[in-house]
Amino acid sequence: MDISHLSEKIHHTLSTLRYGENPPELYEPIRYIMALGGKRIRPLLVLLAAKMYDEDVEHALLPAAAVEVFHNFTLMHDDIMDKAPLRRGQQTVHEKWNANTAILSGDVMLVRAYELLLGIAPDKLAKVIRLFSITAAEVCEGQQLDMNFELREEVSIPEYIQMITLKTAVLLGFSLELGAILQGAPDADSEHLKAFGDNVGIAFQLRDDLLDVYGDKDKFGKQVGGDILSDKKTFLMLTALEQADKEQLATINNWRNKTGESVAEEKVKAITSVYDQLNIRRQTEQHIDLYFQRALHHLDAINLPEERKSTIRGLALQLMERDS
Repeated sequence: MDISHLSEKIHHTLSTLRYGENPPELYEPIRYIMALGGKRIRPLLVLLAAKMYDEDVEHALLPAAAVEVFHNFTLMHDDIMDKAPLRRGQQTVHEKWNANTAILSGDVMLVRAYELLLGIAPDKLAKVIRLFSITAAEVCEGQQLDMNFELREEVSIPEYIQMITLKTAVLLGFSLELGAILQGAPDADSEHLKAFGDNVGIAFQLRDDLLDVYGDKDKFGKQVGGDILSDKKTFLMLTALEQADKEQLATINNWRNKTGESVAEEKVKAITSVYDQLNIRRQTEQHIDLYFQRALHHLDAINLPEERKSTIRGLALQLMERDS
């Protein structure tokens, strides 16, 4: 599966985008966060979906870039809300500049994302703008739910799945849907591709939850056990809380809200031990596979030769098997 040529097209397109010059304090943070890189999965999905229907994807490059600019806008604002010091190993925008600058620069990124969609063919533009607006609002809803959950004692697993669907998965789904729409694919196909992306997105986030606890710290790129240290209500923690006996529940509650380097290692070890006792790792892997199989069901439902779907199928499998 060689998708390097598409990645190069995306990189080139993003590198040529112009956001503005004055005042420099407004535009430099945009260039900074966009230069931090990342996997560029979302614009790649736009192009791969488009390529299923036509080899010529040049006209999809700017819409694909719009999705990536929007994604980075959400990261910039999420970092402010999370008080995150680092993004991809570098200072976050609000740390390097300040929160007010990060808010304004993010606002400009959202405006630019819409502007990058304006070159879409007139017969498709209104539909794309409507679906993009729905998706953008859903991502905000997901972020708000995530913040709400931090203040709640109890969160159900279905509520958590709904939150990650909105915060993470719907933009993956929209990316695939966008690529299909740009090529004039049947509505049923674009809807199946969206459902495929949504389910892959849920599985992707569950995989992220799992790697946070059981990942190889040398490959993961983040501190293993970070979610445990911050008392985050992940799928693993919510499943443990639902299934724990009195003794296990007491262990979890005993370590809750304990912070600091002096307790970090012991806290991660204690909570992971409860996860091991309850076989949480295996249960999480089963749920990842459940959503991945649902995704493949939607891909299989698209009436195209398998060779036209194989690259997207392979990329999804690669995302599910990642260890970082």
